[in-house]
Amino acid sequence: MQAKSHKPYGAYEKYVKRPLDFICALGAVVCFSWLYLIIAVLVRVKLGSPVLFTQYRPGKNEKIFKLYKFRTMTDKRDGEGNLLPDNKRLTKFGKLLRSTSLDELPEAFNIIKGDMSIVGPRPLLPSYLNWYTEEEKHRHDVRPGLTGLAQINGRNFINWDKRFALDVKYTKRITFLSDVKIIFGTIGKFLHHSNIATDSGEVEGNMAEIRANILKSKNCDI
Repeated sequence: MQAKSHKPYGAYEKYVKRPLDFICALGAVVCFSWLYLIIAVLVRVKLGSPVLFTQYRPGKNEKIFKLYKFRTMTDKRDGEGNLLPDNKRLTKFGKLLRSTSLDELPEAFNIIKGDMSIVGPRPLLPSYLNWYTEEEKHRHDVRPGLTGLAQINGRNFINWDKRFALDVKYTKRITFLSDVKIIFGTIGKFLHHSNIATDSGEVEGNMAEIRANILKSKNCDI
């Protein structure tokens, strides 16, 4: 069954949201350039080079872009030259950056470039694209965000179905007031350090693997 189309863009989303994103992101980079510099130096000293971690993610209309984050893991390898598991390479400093979301500061450059918005569904892995339902695909009707409705309603501590439902709910009605509420809700979560996971997959797991296993289980029951 095909998902119902969503309402057309409102005036805020069509004319205001993108310019406001650009101005706020650029202003944040300028005002907090000292913080970017300090973190970059610490990452270089504690974790090595490169300072930035980049990964391809699907954005609006599933267009792939390069996401920027501060690096949080080392390049430690086993005796055969293979990278160790993530939990073996994630340092205390890396955990601190993740738990405070400071590793996501470089995403401001993605916002400036137009890849992302301040508020919107979080950009996930390209491997997830084939596992969305028709309704869930609507999360890609808009630019992904630095924070979103799911992030103030459980973040990584809600299952994928609920998380995607919140993402789609956001895309159906985007207003200035809803964005402001999400931003202040995010600040509140940050200050209270609630619903924080140092790894986006450590609570709900890899979505593609979960849904593949569910499909496999259903096929076995037939």
